[in-house]
Amino acid sequence: MQFKNPELLYALLLLIIPIIIHLFQLRKFKSVDFTNVQFLKELTIQTRKSSQLKKWLTLLTRMLLLACAVIAFAQPYISNSESFNTKSETVIYLDNSFSMQSPSANGSLLNSAIQDIIENIDEKEQISVFTNDANFNKTSIKAIKNDLIQLKHSPSQLAYDAAILKGKNLFSEDKSSIKNLVLVSDFQQKTDAITATNDSLVKFKFVKLSPSNQNNVAIDGVFISKTTVENLELTVVIKNQGDAIETLPVSLYNGDQLIAKSAVTINDNATTTFTIPANSIFNGKLIIDDQNLQYDNTLYFNIDKRDQINVLAINETDDAFLQKIYTSDEFNYTSSNFEALNYNTLEQQNLIILNELNDIPTSLVTALKSFTDNGGYILIIPSDEIRLNTYNQLFNSYGLSSFGGLNSVEKKITSINYSHPLLSNVFDKQVSNFQYPKVNSFYANTSNQVNAILSFEDGNSFLSQSGNAFRFSAAIQDENSNFKNSPLIVPVLYNIGKQSLKTGNLYYTIGNENTIDIATQLQQDDILTLVNGENSVIPLQQTYDNKVELITNTYPDVAGIISVQNKDTFLKNLSFNFNRSESNLNYFDINDLSNVTLDNSLASAISDIKSATNVNELWKWFVIFAVIFLIIEMLILKFLK
Repeated sequence: MQFKNPELLYALLLLIIPIIIHLFQLRKFKSVDFTNVQFLKELTIQTRKSSQLKKWLTLLTRMLLLACAVIAFAQPYISNSESFNTKSETVIYLDNSFSMQSPSANGSLLNSAIQDIIENIDEKEQISVFTNDANFNKTSIKAIKNDLIQLKHSPSQLAYDAAILKGKNLFSEDKSSIKNLVLVSDFQQKTDAITATNDSLVKFKFVKLSPSNQNNVAIDGVFISKTTVENLELTVVIKNQGDAIETLPVSLYNGDQLIAKSAVTINDNATTTFTIPANSIFNGKLIIDDQNLQYDNTLYFNIDKRDQINVLAINETDDAFLQKIYTSDEFNYTSSNFEALNYNTLEQQNLIILNELNDIPTSLVTALKSFTDNGGYILIIPSDEIRLNTYNQLFNSYGLSSFGGLNSVEKKITSINYSHPLLSNVFDKQVSNFQYPKVNSFYANTSNQVNAILSFEDGNSFLSQSGNAFRFSAAIQDENSNFKNSPLIVPVLYNIGKQSLKTGNLYYTIGNENTIDIATQLQQDDILTLVNGENSVIPLQQTYDNKVELITNTYPDVAGIISVQNKDTFLKNLSFNFNRSESNLNYFDINDLSNVTLDNSLASAISDIKSATNVNELWKWFVIFAVIFLIIEMLILKFLK
């Protein structure tokens, strides 16, 4: 037993006072005359014995009363561990990702954790709490109570090892203090494993919150599966985890107006289709009804009036195949003979194709470099009679390897770079055996340091890219190649055209870096803003002559449809949705982790931390004992004769 105020124990010396009083009673005796004391002797003896017992009992109770009172003021206690008198620091990581919307016995997992924090931690105790997108460092529950109650779910989650590292940085540099890092999460399984490297200064406590069920249905995506002159066919992809659902309603809205409803039967995956008018503005919203995770029950998308992409072909050969690919519904295709080229039209284009020119004069090289520096793209198709020095001059401007001499050797085009952005959505799977296109002659690269999209059988590139420049290594006219008849030519050239002006997707993912081209011409000092209701923000942007390139990442932070504006002038709508990775309710098995203490209740974990530093205070018991001895003394004085 130890004392908070041990100096008060010196007051126990006062116990000598009642002893002195009882042993040396300073009372004068008064004589009383009696005629005969013979009959009083026996009574006197009995009275003296009773009085003697009463005095000693009174002395004992008073001494015990005084001793209990002194000890109570000294505040005695006993500790539960050897670290009771050591400073303690607690840092809590509270996972507020979307998977924490899963239901538990007391609402969602996140709400249950917040309730445990508020109810089990003293309001004035210093504590640090951080989430995926908020920090409350060295504060108190009283100060952040309202912030915790209003805490929103985050679209992204810290990697668990990153959360551990961040939590360690919030502790003080005092090596003598007890440091407790508590991770509160459902520990949803992501790509990164949990290591929790041992740290002699920090105690790790992992609190794994388990949902009442692991069922979830999510709208995973939507895409245009069929296009006609009058209509667009939308295909909606729905994913289910858990029990099969016989009938799941799916609603399609245009703004706030219900357009159509459908129903699907779903085990793991299902699709449903809707038909909407083509060539009309459509601010779409898809909704399902699911009681588990809420964020993935709605998906926003929009279809705006298409911006035509300006394509200019500078020809010294037939361009009929280009006209068939760059059709008027999506492209504004212009064909120009090299001899009649108007240089003033170059800056108005999005893509310029050099279609088998024999010579590229320096003036054109300079104009093309200025064009690409301003955001434009070029596609170079050489002829089989080029002037190497003029072509290599152009290649050097873009970091493309120079051409060597013409090799009149037949080569097959056998290798496809499936991971290249140009082909990312072209193939459902990798094809290892198909009817390879070929060339009868080609230009060898003097360096292999090229970003190849299509390659010959010997590894040399047939189509490569460097920045905003694409280049073929051989002429593709019918006399030299059958590439025009290959199924590869349409997706390759079409996607080069589409990439030259990123006209917009049906929707974008919040948290990803999205690059969006807005076809507009800004005046000096004009800037584009993203407007969502009363909120607006200026995104990162690069202005070119005929477009503005927007880059979004952290904004917007809520799903929905926002507008792009130049001051008060509306330009187009953009739709944003949260990443669906949180919809997969698969969890890490953390039971095998070493160096950590596991718990399934935050209240229990907080209690364990308190018990390591708490003490059992005994002063209340000594107050009770003092009162008891006081009552005993009063009873002795009243009833013992």
